Amino acid sequence: MDGETTIAQGLHATADSAGYDAACKRVLSEKAILARIMKSCLEEYKEHDVNDIAEKYIEGQPQVSAVPVLPDEGGTVISGMDTEDKSVREGTVTYDIRFRAIVPGSGEQIALIINVEAQNDFYPGYPLIKRGIYYCCRMISSQYSREFTGPHYEKIKKVYSIWICMKPPQYRENTITRYRLVEEHLVGEATEPVRNYDLLSIIMLCLGGPDGANYDGVLRMLDVLLSNETSEAEKRKILQDDYDIQMTQTMEREVSVMCNLSKGVEEKGVAKGILSSIKNLMETMDLTIEQAMAALKVPENERQKYVDLLERQ
Repeated sequence: MDGETTIAQGLHATADSAGYDAACKRVLSEKAILARIMKSCLEEYKEHDVNDIAEKYIEGQPQVSAVPVLPDEGGTVISGMDTEDKSVREGTVTYDIRFRAIVPGSGEQIALIINVEAQNDFYPGYPLIKRGIYYCCRMISSQYSREFTGPHYEKIKKVYSIWICMKPPQYRENTITRYRLVEEHLVGEATEPVRNYDLLSIIMLCLGGPDGANYDGVLRMLDVLLSNETSEAEKRKILQDDYDIQMTQTMEREVSVMCNLSKGVEEKGVAKGILSSIKNLMETMDLTIEQAMAALKVPENERQKYVDLLERQ
């Protein structure tokens, strides 16, 4: 039997929602996947080969959530940084995947701290971008006593928070958006070296589907990889033929467990039922969408999602 890579192991997740979440994280922690995300989204790596990024610039081995990924059996995964960031006053933040990367061409071997998360709910009750900013701030502040002490703020390392949003609103489908600090001249043209303020970036990769624009490159790769509708055999073929990502595993099942038991399928079914009930109340009782959602006791933090779903129809 062929040896299994970590990607292949991730496609054979345990049969429940937690297993699907764990599979996503394990798949995304594979160096071959992260290297392609980095090349597509991080300007430090755009001019470099994905194999070089994976082999030369991604450091160590990852931790995924609070639990390390499975031991390497043919693939290369990364860890080496604790995924928990503890603060007495603010509590503990657990990142999905956290690791270091070296900036190519830097004689000082500057490290990047990159946080990658797979997000299945674009409306968790707060703007995701604010959570991304908070994560970056926590990752910077946690460098004190680790990367520098005393007044040596020049040693602060740049951080990234990268979000892979699997169920974004329609207007954000198939988009990649970056948020960062930039210099703005209000009076005069005084300049500061970019390296002194370009210390945090939040990147939102919002997946869509083949029917939308921009369905190519890393967006298509991630959509195929995380799809709950694409068979395991088809995933293998696309990733190997189109992206040169090898998954040397003997096929044991015809359809990936990830496709059958994903959290996305579960939530899609629930959302479809609620949306149907909202429409029925609006038509039979002549209610507004807000009145219908109130009657169904839809939580406040979920209502915008159903407004957007109804607008798409």
